[in-house]
This record gives sequence, structure tokens and C-alpha cells, in this order.
Amino acid sequence: MSAKDSAPVILTVDDDPIILNSILSVLKQDYSVRPFTSGETALKFLSRNMADLILLDYNMPGMSGFDVLAALQADPRLREIPVIFLTGSVNSDDEIQALEMGAMDYLLKPFKPKSLVTRVRLQLELHRYRHHLEALVEEKTEELRETNRKLEQRDKITLDLLAMASDMRDHDTGEHIERTTGYARIIVNGLMENPAEGYLLTDTKASDIIEATKLHDIGKLAMPDSVLLKPGRLTEDEFQVIKTHPLHGAKMLKAALVELNNDSLIKEAFDITYCHHEKWDGTGYPRGLKGTEIPIGARISAIADVFDALTSARPYKKAFTTRQSFEILYKDSGTHFDPYLIEIVRLHEREFESVTGGEGCTAVKKRPDNAG
Repeated sequence: MSAKDSAPVILTVDDDPIILNSILSVLKQDYSVRPFTSGETALKFLSRNMADLILLDYNMPGMSGFDVLAALQADPRLREIPVIFLTGSVNSDDEIQALEMGAMDYLLKPFKPKSLVTRVRLQLELHRYRHHLEALVEEKTEELRETNRKLEQRDKITLDLLAMASDMRDHDTGEHIERTTGYARIIVNGLMENPAEGYLLTDTKASDIIEATKLHDIGKLAMPDSVLLKPGRLTEDEFQVIKTHPLHGAKMLKAALVELNNDSLIKEAFDITYCHHEKWDGTGYPRGLKGTEIPIGARISAIADVFDALTSARPYKKAFTTRQSFEILYKDSGTHFDPYLIEIVRLHEREFESVTGGEGCTAVKKRPDNAG
């Protein structure tokens, strides 16, 4: 390829052949010049080819320079080509209109060769510089996206490990967390499909509730082994100790909230951890909240947690069937559980059964979970 073949392509559009020849004689040494006597033929060339810069006459028969400029700006492939308007008019309104429409410069005819060469060179350099900056910005933006993806992945892994650690202190495996998260996801998706006043969730809120449900029992990390791992039923005093796990979990997450400037996911985890043992009728713990005083994430987590407890085996009982477990939830609608959320459960029994994996979970917990 010759140096001329790799030279920037300058497309010139002017109905005056003398002007076209003048431009060609001035620029041909350094540029590949493509002259056209009408806007229509120039646009036809551009439909199959590209140019690095366009010198465009204002006053032409047929398509005017403004018409051609409008066509260029309407085409995403062509709108970035820098355009220098050429005209013999000294009407400042024309100049302003051309610049507002997207022209990069304005040159009066007759022009001096040196002025033409300088304007062309500057616009090409500016165009290359702008594209270089855009490429750098895109490169840095992609690096930032990748960094954020890695941070989000790391945060998710950390969250999952923390949730599993809390679950495995109280269960033989981390499957309780997986199932309760699955049930919470079903209820959240059901709310998104059946929006109602007081139950509207943004995408972020929905995602946060599902993820935060994993941490509902994180406070059990603070429970003494003598109580948490006791193989038999708990005494009343021991049960009172277990009932403090929402307070311990809330205390842990409150410190994280301060450090993370009220991050929405940690705020949701705080609400769920603190309030998932509250009851709709106000008889729950630790605060005795009632109805919609209980954060919606905690109301959802409560259903998910209890349903898994019902369908899971205990040392002192077999797992309830899913049908028996559904009936217990329905019986406690309006007392333990939010009635509207229970209606969502009714609509999605099959999805609940797919998470449970059959009639009930056969895994036996290390000890009966009196506190839920």
C-alpha cells in the first residue's frame, strides 16, 4: 500500500468545478481527495465508503449544504465525520446554524490555500485526539466494570460463606440457607408479578431481600455451643438465650451499616436478622412489632424460615409433608404471618415443592430449633 493509499480521505462537495479543482490542487499532496459536484452523489459515495473529513459547500442546487449536513447527522455511521462548511456568504446566521447542526468549522470563499490546509489539519488532529480520548475512556470504563464485577463476586462469595458459617453451626449442612433463600425468592417474584399497594418492590429491593435472607440467623454465631448444639429440648432459660440471636445479629450488622454508609443490602439484612421472629399479631420477639411495622423483608423471611423448619426432620419429629406445612402456614395467616404474603404462597405451591424436593426434607438437625 502506497503512502497516498493510506492518506486521510477528504471528501469535497461543491457545485463549482473551479473550487473543486482549487481544493484538489492544495490538498492532493498530503490527502486523498474525493470531489463531488452535488450532495446526492457525495452521499451515494458515503453509503459505500468512508471519509476522514468533509468540505461542504453551503449554496448548491438540489440538496443544499444544510440538507447534506442534516443527512450526515441522521446517520450514526457518518455523524462523527468532521465537516467544514464552505460559503461565500458573510451571513453570521448561516454560520451559527451550520455549527449548531454539527459542522466543526466554517471557511469563507475565496479561501487562502494556507488557511484551508491549516483548518483541515487541525480538524483531523482534533478528530483523532477525540477518538483517542474516547478509546481511553472506554478502556478505563471497561476496567472499572471488570473491577466492580470482581468486587461484587467477592462480596457475594463472602456473604454466602458467612451465611453458611452461621447455618452450619446449627445444621449439618448449609442446605437450610439454600432452601429459605429459594422460598424467599419465590415470594419476592410473586410480589413482583402481583403488585399491590404497600407491597411494591424495586428491582434492587427485591434482589436485596433475596440475598439478605441468607443472613437471617447470623446472630446464632454468638450463641453458646451448650445451648445451640444441645441434642434435646431446651429449658425455658435456654430458650430465652436462643431468643437473643436476632439482637446479636442486628448488633453485628449495625456496625457494618455504619462502615458501609447504609448500604441497601446490609440494611435489608439488618431488618431481616432483627425482625424475622416478629409476628403479624404483635406476639413475636424481640420487639413485639405488629403488622406492617415489621419490615417486609423480615415478613417474607419469616415464612421461608418456618416453612423450611416445618418440612425438615427434627430429632423429636419427622418432617411434615409439604401439604401439612402449607396448611399450618394458612392457619397462621393473620396471626403469625402477613395474610397477603400467604396468598402469594398459595399461588406458588408448586414452586415451593420444587425447592423442598418432595414430601419433606429428611435431613435431621443437630438439635430441635425451638426458636425457629
